[in-house]
Amino acid sequence: MLRTVNRVLLGLAGLVLICVGGAVLAAGLGLAVPSWWPWYGKGDVLLGAAGRDRWRGEGWWWPTVIAVLAVVVVLALWWLLAQLRRARLAEVLVDSGDGEGAVLRGRALEGVLAQEAGTLDGVARAQVGLTGRRGSPHARIRLLMEPHAAPDEALGRLADGALAHARDSAGLAELPAEVRLRAVRHRAERVS
Repeated sequence: MLRTVNRVLLGLAGLVLICVGGAVLAAGLGLAVPSWWPWYGKGDVLLGAAGRDRWRGEGWWWPTVIAVLAVVVVLALWWLLAQLRRARLAEVLVDSGDGEGAVLRGRALEGVLAQEAGTLDGVARAQVGLTGRRGSPHARIRLLMEPHAAPDEALGRLADGALAHARDSAGLAELPAEVRLRAVRHRAERVS
């Protein structure tokens, strides 16, 4: 959802900037611009002396301009912080069977899943992150593999062990996972 909103907003902002910039460039070069366009030539400015004097006497004008600009800055900062924020799942909805349901902290499930995945043979370290919705989480797992590990066996044990336990204990119908494997850096072994 966030990616779609980002792409749409960036696309619209880019389109507006290209259109306005192109029209200002055309007016500055002396090319024909539409009659409704506020700038006609190289000497035109955004808000001329007459426009500034016209609004100077109005008591509401400058506070309104400052308030609108402040809202624009706050929205831009909110959008920037939303980009930097990691979309981590805070809680998982667990079906308790009584119709009420229960809530499991997302970090608790991540910790247990990482701990169990880290104990697998050939895994040096495991990191887990949960994303998605409360009722249908997705796991992102990073496994740091030891030099002697067999990746296919580790993935099989992860799917049958840690992921199955997490799915069953949380009462989830499914727990899709994206697993990234990386090897531990080690020195080359000499064969004599």
